[in-house]
Amino acid sequence: MNLEVKKATRQSYGEKLAELGRKNKEVVVLDADLSSATKTSIFAKEFPDRFFNMGIAEQDMMGTAAGMSTFGKIPYVSTFAMFACGRAYDQIRNSICYPNLNVKICATHSGITVGEDGATHQMLEDIGMMRGLPNMTVISTSDDTQTKWAVEEISKIKGPVYLRLCRLDSPLIYEPTRKFEIGKAEQIGEGTKATIFATGIMVSEAIKAQKELEKQGINIRVVDIHTIKPIDKEMIIKCAKETEKLISIEDHSIIGGLGTAISEVLTEEYPKKITKMGIKDEFGKSGKATELLNYYGLTAEKIIEQVKK
Repeated sequence: MNLEVKKATRQSYGEKLAELGRKNKEVVVLDADLSSATKTSIFAKEFPDRFFNMGIAEQDMMGTAAGMSTFGKIPYVSTFAMFACGRAYDQIRNSICYPNLNVKICATHSGITVGEDGATHQMLEDIGMMRGLPNMTVISTSDDTQTKWAVEEISKIKGPVYLRLCRLDSPLIYEPTRKFEIGKAEQIGEGTKATIFATGIMVSEAIKAQKELEKQGINIRVVDIHTIKPIDKEMIIKCAKETEKLISIEDHSIIGGLGTAISEVLTEEYPKKITKMGIKDEFGKSGKATELLNYYGLTAEKIIEQVKK
């Protein structure tokens, strides 16, 4: 674990996509005129005959990807999260999920860390929208290693996948050789004072809080929930039984996201209170990504406050 070295998960996505293209000739990539930002340009440079710039036509891109999948191709579809879920929800729902087609939607620039682009580009509802769709697998990765694993692993499963990626650089959490499993969360530490359930870029903030609290004699555990659907019910119940306090944190609305998914499990399996940290019922604002994280209380310092409350 090296929290000082950072890399954006969108960059990891682009690099791994090109590597996957060398291994699997059925992989094709579609982008909506944002390949330099989504980093699919790396794939496009190496495999121009398997890359399709669909222009600013996200709905058409989803429909085209759906069609390609029926001929045995494995389409990786990329654009900003706001445009993937916001503009093309109808096509994702009816053209991809309803017929259960093998399309991988890899959305970059999710959450408030889009920064200065402001509320119109800060997709804070996508986890809720995507996990509500039948047949959809929802993954939100936390670092370079986990993202590269996910990019390849989703090519091996049949059916729609929503992979949530970030614009902001993320600290390196896992060793390059680390293996993961879809649907199985990663527990970091054995503390019993609290469990911090985190996803995406918030995992590193949770680990920072864990390290600082340890210096103060307070031991907590961090659970990296990279797969939000299907969610790891066993891990959630285990932590609810073993720790005093439960906290979730996400760069997403507290309505419909990670915290809500955990609450649903607790309600049915092991009723216990959970404190949800995330964006309240509001839109984002324009500002530097780090300033916005601080403004909305998505920091290690705020996690420490919640643990001590």
